[in-house]
Amino acid sequence: MNFAWCLLLFLVLAFKSPLNLAAYTNGNENCPAERQMCLKNGTYNHCAGVEARYPGKTMETGIVYCDSMFCEPEEFQHDYITRNHDQTPHLNKWKRTKIGERATLHDICLLSSGMPVTRWCKLQNFRAHWESTDDWDPVVCLRRVREHTISGDLNSLHDDILEGRRRTNDTQGRREMSGIMRNMFRQRDRTLLPVDVHMTGQMLGTLMQQDKDAVVSVDLLSVCKEIMSCDSKVLQLSAKLNATNSLLSQFENYMDALPDQMVPKERCGEVVAKPTSDETETATTGVETYDFADIGVQALITSNISVFFANPDCGSITGIAIYSAPAEDRTTSASGFYYRFIMFTDDLAEIKQESHLETAAFLPKYLWREVKNRGATYLIFKVYSHDALFVENSEQRNRRPRSKVISISIPGLDNNKLTLPLPILLRNENLRDPDTKALSLGSGCGYWNYETWLSEGVTTSGSSDLLTDPIIECHTYHLTQFAFLVGGSYRTNDLGEQVLITPINAKVLDIISIVGCSLSLLGVLGIFLTAALFKSWRSQASTKVLLHLCLAMGLQMVLFVFLNTDDISEELVANGDTVRCVALGAAMQYSILVLFSWMLIIAFLQFQRYVTVIGIERPRHYILKAALVAWSLPLVPTLLVALIDPDSYIPTTEQLQTDTGICYPSGYGLIFGVVLPVTLITMSNLVIFVYVFYSISHSLSQSVHKSERRMVVKQIRLSIMLFFLLGLTWIFGIFAFMKAGVAFSYLFCITATMQGFVMFVYFVLLDSANRRAWVGLICPTKMELDVVKRTTELQSMTTSSTNYTSRSQN
Repeated sequence: MNFAWCLLLFLVLAFKSPLNLAAYTNGNENCPAERQMCLKNGTYNHCAGVEARYPGKTMETGIVYCDSMFCEPEEFQHDYITRNHDQTPHLNKWKRTKIGERATLHDICLLSSGMPVTRWCKLQNFRAHWESTDDWDPVVCLRRVREHTISGDLNSLHDDILEGRRRTNDTQGRREMSGIMRNMFRQRDRTLLPVDVHMTGQMLGTLMQQDKDAVVSVDLLSVCKEIMSCDSKVLQLSAKLNATNSLLSQFENYMDALPDQMVPKERCGEVVAKPTSDETETATTGVETYDFADIGVQALITSNISVFFANPDCGSITGIAIYSAPAEDRTTSASGFYYRFIMFTDDLAEIKQESHLETAAFLPKYLWREVKNRGATYLIFKVYSHDALFVENSEQRNRRPRSKVISISIPGLDNNKLTLPLPILLRNENLRDPDTKALSLGSGCGYWNYETWLSEGVTTSGSSDLLTDPIIECHTYHLTQFAFLVGGSYRTNDLGEQVLITPINAKVLDIISIVGCSLSLLGVLGIFLTAALFKSWRSQASTKVLLHLCLAMGLQMVLFVFLNTDDISEELVANGDTVRCVALGAAMQYSILVLFSWMLIIAFLQFQRYVTVIGIERPRHYILKAALVAWSLPLVPTLLVALIDPDSYIPTTEQLQTDTGICYPSGYGLIFGVVLPVTLITMSNLVIFVYVFYSISHSLSQSVHKSERRMVVKQIRLSIMLFFLLGLTWIFGIFAFMKAGVAFSYLFCITATMQGFVMFVYFVLLDSANRRAWVGLICPTKMELDVVKRTTELQSMTTSSTNYTSRSQN
């Protein structure tokens, strides 16, 4: 490298020369010289080569070759999980991606959580380089999930943009692109996945490289509004890819580039009829648009996020106030709130005392004059109704927002710093819906730094216990997004990477499982109690087999409901007690295998009874021999997993974070130690059930007498109920494991967890002998009356028969 080139690098690094790099920040291949290098100027959106963890944050100055700011498409082979759970090799390719961003694959490749498979484009030796995949495990992903999503269509749109099939360098092309995105997100029957948030942020980044368009801004606002409405856990997952920060930063910067179109000085004082939003456009976009050109204000309003553009030179408007109830001086919004504009001559104390105030911010006259002298012309206020897009990745937090979030921007103001404080008023939502974890210590005003909530440069006015103040008064010396934060200890919860079903389904299935297991435990206890009280019933061979089955079932339920919960597992892992965790997991695995062993034995006994020889004699001590097999054989796979791969019993960090981690086999231990034997036994029971059902149906067709038909129908009902309870319900679980759909998860949880309770109902409550025994125990007087009644009826029938016989002989 010659002396002149070294000198150029020194000047760039030392003085941060404001070079005009517009020609290089779009990945221009016509670089004037390969050794020409580009300056990254401090922000993500204009950065040529930043490994930007947090978009919008000021970064250190760096350089990159201007012809190597993008990682170019590269082939990548992975496996798809197909419908029959077969893995088919597939040749895919990574999309062209800018340095500091994560690329997705050309053909959609999803993990079961809805997260995309991604790859970093990194800066190395002043050039873009792909992250190495040498140490990656084999990638297996899904083409689609079972839920109705927009992911496939959104991915196709993204590909069209990257590959030039859809224009973004002209107004019409940009408007078509944003309109298609808006229509996708507006489809009410679609479920949003983390991949959708990630790709949306990338497409907004593409728009940021083009001229800004006020029409496009309405579509972007509509898209962000819909994303803010999706489940919070979807956003928490997407935040692992920095997708929420990227989306938030792109949205903020796009809006900040529009005030000269929204509130140009030429329109000041223009006569405008009473501002109303076009109902047709609002129905299409979900965005209300209000034009107050006479006072230099433009408003874009939705239920989740609203943007207000102001030109103070038109009408001295320097602020916005949002309310939860109407009043004479407030404008009504169809989105459910009310607002008015604040002039720089208004008094902060009077605003604070206004009824139903939610949030307010404005620049007093002295502050507006100061920033105007520094080059400010416009003001932009963005009001977020909640903090959905402000996602922290840390597991533990000591504060959380409890107000609306208000963002303040002043385009043209150097470094976003203020020499005088800007006042902000925020409604304390903790008074409406108290947070039991909230503490006064640590509460106060804060701002978002695209990583967490901080308080530097922001002061809070109020009482010593801010939790009791209805309106929180903040003062800031810099510009970003602000909220009222309450102190406490909070834990971020997400879905992890192995959850296919939606959060609402997960909650419902958890409730069904807990209720079903609890009822099954009661049913098992009822069966044991019946056997303990009535010797005649427990001495039957069939009852002894049933009691063994119930014992295995009870062991499984106790482990699942009481001993091997996510809280206990988390405590064991945190304390390093992995031996106990392995023991609990092995016990759970063993109890399930024992349960299925007894299911197989009972199925075999039923096969002998109905298919082979009716009335067959059992070998001596066959129950003892069956018990030895059922209780000892499951030890083999359990010990193999425990000895060969004990770590498979330890829940992962992701599982513990999502409260789904218990000590139980995973990976190959789960497949070969649980799924394989359970599947084989269930399929065997299904085959036996078909044989038995056919045999009984054949007997039914040959029955002549009505009484025989009734007996056979009773046996069919018994067989169907018995085989349904003894394992066939787990077919639903097998299909659910194979990702066949959430419906099978519901069927499995409803039927399998209720097994013990249904057995109690069938073998105790509906069994006439057991029912009479219980009635006799609980109410002996009624039992004696029933015996006397039946004896009298029998004697009457005998007398009638005798008299009829005598008359016939005469």
